[in-house]
Amino acid sequence: MGTWKSRGLRGSTLEDMINHSNEAYREKHLALIQKIPTPITPITIAKESRHITLAYFDQKSTVDYIGTVQGIPVCFDAKECAVKTFPLQNIHPHQIQFMKEFEEQGGIAFIILYFTAVDEIYYMPFRAVYRFWQRMERGGRKSFTYDEIDTQFQIHAQRDILVHYLQTIQLDLDQRETHLEEE
Repeated sequence: MGTWKSRGLRGSTLEDMINHSNEAYREKHLALIQKIPTPITPITIAKESRHITLAYFDQKSTVDYIGTVQGIPVCFDAKECAVKTFPLQNIHPHQIQFMKEFEEQGGIAFIILYFTAVDEIYYMPFRAVYRFWQRMERGGRKSFTYDEIDTQFQIHAQRDILVHYLQTIQLDLDQRETHLEEE
């Protein structure tokens, strides 16, 4: 069981942008995506503010977001990285397992990764994440670099949608179709 200590706004920039984008998608009837809260048990609550200052995670969480895009089930996690190397320890084995099983059930799993140092956001299809994960399990690097990211999956803002990831989901779907046709 992990412990959680409040650290202010750590990691919230990307989630705030995604939440705003998801609300815009919902209003436009393009997608219905929900943020999945991590269940916690409060241990210490500040009397004056009634804020939780210490808590334990009740169970392992799956991913940050889950929902449907035009009838296609999707799940994804949001990650931020301040340098050009992303440590795979920031993704937990149970998350990899959940995303793998989600895809086996016909859904689309991915990670939205924000490289804050270069102010760029990328959609990482699960197959790419899993390839890096398997490389690590075979004794290879325990991280992947900015230079290993497929740049065609860069996510851009579009009007009122700050993290417009629907276009990259379509690119992912197109590539899956092409891969199936080649087999």
